[in-house]
Amino acid sequence: MKRIETAMYDQLSLLSGRANPALAREIAGYLGVEMAAVAIGDFPDGELSIRLEQNIRGRDVFIVQPTSPPVNDHLMELLILIDACKRASAERITCVIPYFGYARQDRKDAGRVPITSKLVANLITKAGADRVLTVDLHAAQIQGFFDVPVDHLYAAPVIDQYFQSLELDPEQIVVMSPDEGSIKRALQHVDKLGGSLVIIDKRRANAMETKQANLIGGPIEGKTVFIFDDMIATAGSICGAARVAKQHGASNVFVTATHGVLCGPAPERLAEAPISEIVVTNSIALKPEQQLPNLKTITIAPLLGEAIRRIHRNESVSYLFA
Repeated sequence: MKRIETAMYDQLSLLSGRANPALAREIAGYLGVEMAAVAIGDFPDGELSIRLEQNIRGRDVFIVQPTSPPVNDHLMELLILIDACKRASAERITCVIPYFGYARQDRKDAGRVPITSKLVANLITKAGADRVLTVDLHAAQIQGFFDVPVDHLYAAPVIDQYFQSLELDPEQIVVMSPDEGSIKRALQHVDKLGGSLVIIDKRRANAMETKQANLIGGPIEGKTVFIFDDMIATAGSICGAARVAKQHGASNVFVTATHGVLCGPAPERLAEAPISEIVVTNSIALKPEQQLPNLKTITIAPLLGEAIRRIHRNESVSYLFA
């Protein structure tokens, strides 16, 4: 990994909760800084015990903590870390949230339901965050729920770079959108990888089940199909799309997502699906039971590290949004 050689990090402190300390260490390695010491434990009744073990007064603090499962535990840990930094007189607090949980309820689409994304954004802001850095929000409009600046990065360039390294023939590539809502994302990958676009006509049966009804576009027989999504949660939709691709004669199916949530039956579904390779980023730390033989994890530490470097030095971050 490239290491930034600079003497301009005297006032930067990077610390991590327990959600993804490995990613935080990679970011520290990219920046060439030491992780700030934090003691995190649990009281016998389950309450969190957090103490900063070094001085951060007047410093530019970056807290790395995705709100991944267990979401409530990691979210509460983030809020307490923010409060601890605020009370320790940090000059500025930036929450680095590679995966933002509670992103599904971003609007009131039925009677008597909350807009939980806005509630969580309020909690983070009121706790004392001055800025948020995140990657591939489930809905881009969630940026507007925060009353502080939000830098919203995309992992697509990192993922495309990996697939470009495979040196596949663009004429043999088909990018498949798993639903109508992902067409824009799929088109961006077509621009980088080449090939053609096909779309799955997905119908939702209920909150847990979807049905892949039809394939729009084609043909895909004998071609390598790439299916891109922002996250793989229970993997029902993505596995259904992979089966449709195989039924229409695809030779290989690659499935990729920024966030490998892989909850519930996801590992079993992915293991049984006709997928050549599953590619996710390390925005979420995977447990041993979530690891699969055909699962590859690529790092977004340089992407986040470069954003942190630019935020700290008050430089433009906009080119990283592409």
